[in-house]
Amino acid sequence: MDALEFKVSESLASTGDSKELTAREKHLIGLAVVLTRGCEHCTGGRMEKALTDGISYETLKATVDLSAAVNAGVVLRTAIQGANKNKIDEKCGGAECSVGLPEQS
Repeated sequence: MDALEFKVSESLASTGDSKELTAREKHLIGLAVVLTRGCEHCTGGRMEKALTDGISYETLKATVDLSAAVNAGVVLRTAIQGANKNKIDEKCGGAECSVGLPEQS
């Protein structure tokens, strides 16, 4: 199976042709997306291409850190909103709800 067999490949290719973003911006945004989607193959390829195109290793590390921090914030906010929506605080009052939490004095 080849990606070029699919119509979406044309769309993906044309998006990369955008003149609104610099090549550097495209590299870093693309890297952030594949990092948060968990694609090892894509992440390695994007890192390699970015380095080849002159983006520093330090910039790649900063992109990884920022992507991880933003993703962690999304996870935290999603958990809080889900718990609030379902009134978890009201439903969970036993010892099983405090597993892994520091003991309160």
